[in-house]
Amino acid sequence: MASFNFNLPPVSTPIVFLIDNGSLRPEATFGLRRLAEKLAERSSLPVEAVSLLHSHKISPDDLDGRGATIVRRRLRECIDAGQRQFVFLPLFLGPSLAIADYLPQLIEEGRAQAPDLRVEVAEVLAGPDVDVPDARLAQILADQVLECHPGPATKVALVDHGTPARPVNRVRNAVARQLAEILGKSVAGVEACSMERREGADYAFNDPLLESIGEVPGFGGGHLILAMFFLLPGRHAGMGGDVAEICDALVDAKAFEQIQTTPLLGEHPALLDILMDRLIQASSAFF
Repeated sequence: MASFNFNLPPVSTPIVFLIDNGSLRPEATFGLRRLAEKLAERSSLPVEAVSLLHSHKISPDDLDGRGATIVRRRLRECIDAGQRQFVFLPLFLGPSLAIADYLPQLIEEGRAQAPDLRVEVAEVLAGPDVDVPDARLAQILADQVLECHPGPATKVALVDHGTPARPVNRVRNAVARQLAEILGKSVAGVEACSMERREGADYAFNDPLLESIGEVPGFGGGHLILAMFFLLPGRHAGMGGDVAEICDALVDAKAFEQIQTTPLLGEHPALLDILMDRLIQASSAFF
């Protein structure tokens, strides 16, 4: 079943919301819809691409005539139609504030509308332990790095968006350690960094930032491969996005001679395997 099919299944069957944070870039919604369609094919469950924020502001003309929607709106519509069973499947790497704080608020709003509402929230992609995340995430990055044909002098920087939540940062650091173990001596080293962070010492745990990764002792110069710890294209990770601009500036400043970037995680088939495992675990409560 394709995303945003408004013909609801029998009410005994849960509807799955594949949930991202949302973006104003159409390519992010298209990417989310592609994953939802593949999950629906593999699971035989109705899977819809639904964002937490932002995406509903995109013109339907930029989305092949099908406007995007958000959890608050779509949940209300489904409840009005009689649906009471849902699986919320987060397309999030770690337990971000959007999943830990905002999503529960939306569920409570739904329960105020329908006290018999039942929602199962699946684990994030990293799994329940932020310090020992699902090893498949690091393996995806390793596959993508190796496709860039690194040499023993090549440096690898795993870059994420940056976060105000320490548990999400711990996921970044743990995956970087796993990636370093997988790559071993095939590269010169692996460093974790973030694209940006909030101002102040309280958020310094995100450091180093990508813009200053060349200042890490022994890490600057030569060939850098950027392992993109991002899921979907958008303002930050898309073509001509923030990450690309920072990379251009690093090369212009001669911090590195060459920078290659890996594809996004959402483009690797193993990501679908992780999502399926999360979906099977969460949906089993209904069967």
